Amino acid sequence: MFKDLRFVLKKIKMTRHARNCTAGAVYTYHEKQKDNKAGGYGTLQGRLGKDSVKDFDCCCLTLQPCRYPVITPDGYLYDKEAILEYIIHQKKEIARKMKEYEKQQKRGVEEMAELAKAEQESNAQKFMAMEKSITTKPVASTSAASTSSGISNVENGREKTLPSFWIPALTPDAEKVKMKKPGKAVLCPMSGKPLKVKDLLTIKFTEINDPDEKKSLIARRDRYMCAVTHDVLGNSVPTAVLLTSGNVVTMECVEKLIKKDMVDPTNGQKLKEDDIIPLQRGGTGYASTNEKLDAKLKKPVMMA
Repeated sequence: MFKDLRFVLKKIKMTRHARNCTAGAVYTYHEKQKDNKAGGYGTLQGRLGKDSVKDFDCCCLTLQPCRYPVITPDGYLYDKEAILEYIIHQKKEIARKMKEYEKQQKRGVEEMAELAKAEQESNAQKFMAMEKSITTKPVASTSAASTSSGISNVENGREKTLPSFWIPALTPDAEKVKMKKPGKAVLCPMSGKPLKVKDLLTIKFTEINDPDEKKSLIARRDRYMCAVTHDVLGNSVPTAVLLTSGNVVTMECVEKLIKKDMVDPTNGQKLKEDDIIPLQRGGTGYASTNEKLDAKLKKPVMMA
C-alpha cells in the first residue's frame, strides 16, 4: 500500500510540505522575503561586521592608523596632519561664505535704495499728473482715443507692469535664497563642537615589543598595549588618556590603580579628574559611533 502511494506521488510530482513548499496557494513570508531579495524590493537589513568598524587607533577622518595621534577634549582621535588640513579647509570655506554673505547684504542695501528711489519718482509723477489734470483739456475724439490705445503688452509703458514670458528681457526672475550668516568657529567633524588647534592634545601609544614578531607595525593584529598594565589594547577594551604624560591606559587600570592615589604611574605627577579623558573607541566613522550597528537600505515594496 505504501509503495503504491509513493508511486502515485511520483507520478503527479507533488512536493513534500516542508522547506520546499511550492504547492500551496498562499504566498508565504519566506517566499516574499526571497523574492524581495532577488528582485531588489523591500528594506534590506544587515549588521555591520568587523571590516566596517574603525580600529581604536585609527583617525576619524582618514580611517587609517595615526602617525601623529592627537585627541580632542571629547576623546576623538585624529591624525595631526589630517585634522590640521581639515581646519585650514574649513577656515577657507567660512571666509568664502562670509564674502558671499557680505555681497548679498550689500546687494540688498542697493536694492532697497533703488526701490526707495523708484517710489520717490513714482510719487513725483503722480503729483505732476494730478497738477496737469487741474487744467482743462479738449476732449479727444473717439477715433483718436481708439488709435491711442491698443492691445499690445508693450504699449504706453505697460511692458514694466505686464512682463512677457516670451521676451527674455522681461521674464520675471525668481527670488534667490537668502544665506544665513555663517559661524566663525570650526566645528569638530565628530562631536560638532567648536574646535581650535590649541585644543588638540598629543598622545602616545605604547607598542608591543615582541621579538618573534616579524611583521610591520601596521600589518600586526595587536599593535599597542596599556602603558601601565601592558594589557593588549583593542576596540573591545575601553581606554583613557592621561594628559600629564599623554600615555594611553585601560579604563580598568584607571579605576583600580590610578584613581586610588590620583598619580600618573608613568611620571609620578598629580592627576585631576579633568586630566583623564576617555578615548572614543572605534566606530563606523559616523556620528553615532557604537550606538547603531544595523544598516538599512529602503527600496520599493512589492505588494503581495
